[in-house]
Amino acid sequence: MRAVPKRIDANVKERGVRLVLGHLQKYPSLTAAAEAVVRREGVGKESVRRWVMQAQVDGGQRQGATSEHLAEIKQLEAKVCELAWTVDELGCRRLSPEGRSGRRKMSPLVRRSLRDASPGSVDRATRSLGLHGIRRSKGIRTTIPATHGRRAGDLLNRDLTALAPNRTWVMDFTYVRAWTGFVYVAFIVDVFAQRIVAWNAATATDTDLVMNPLRMAIWKRARDGHPIVPAELIGHADAGSQYTSTWFSGHLALEGVRPSIGSVGDAYDNALMRA
Repeated sequence: MRAVPKRIDANVKERGVRLVLGHLQKYPSLTAAAEAVVRREGVGKESVRRWVMQAQVDGGQRQGATSEHLAEIKQLEAKVCELAWTVDELGCRRLSPEGRSGRRKMSPLVRRSLRDASPGSVDRATRSLGLHGIRRSKGIRTTIPATHGRRAGDLLNRDLTALAPNRTWVMDFTYVRAWTGFVYVAFIVDVFAQRIVAWNAATATDTDLVMNPLRMAIWKRARDGHPIVPAELIGHADAGSQYTSTWFSGHLALEGVRPSIGSVGDAYDNALMRA
């Protein structure tokens, strides 16, 4: 169980701060002065040091949030938490509809009872509680043509059939929404078997996203006793910058895979991957 913080008597706190500030010049540092007070008052050294630093902030000798401002934030956090969470009939604590509101909607809700609450203070309070509004995210573009990439011709012309394994592979990647953002998943499908021969997941859409499954697919087919034959396999993809990059195109040439790039913005061109 979580330990309950020990409450310090206000008189002890005030006396400790007064002793340190009154004798601070006699010690080489604030920590040393706090240690001296610890021996006399029997309280924690770090606690005394924090009390003195806060007193210096309140007195204008040190930069930081004043005690009044910290109390305001604490009050706002309590109010935001009260609005954001609710308890259902089973006694379970759940996020309320208001808890899914952003700063612009949360501010007027808080100011109904705390009239002096500014939007900035509400924003800080919601962020400190880990709350944020639901956003309508824009669509993710996965096919972004490169400006300097080398684009191969279309060797399939929508003919998504193959006479044998390792004759035609189609390659593409998509995205999946996760708790922390988006995860991108790249696939390679053998057209003859219509099965995924390799895949890779990453949080970035760099060339490694599509390069790793290509390496895995070639290695796996060789391990299974069915290596690809140079110049016999076609690797078909869209015109995304990952597939037209010099690095990816060079690796295809090194492995003897014939590159094929479909048309831009045509869902039927690579329909097997979208099925």
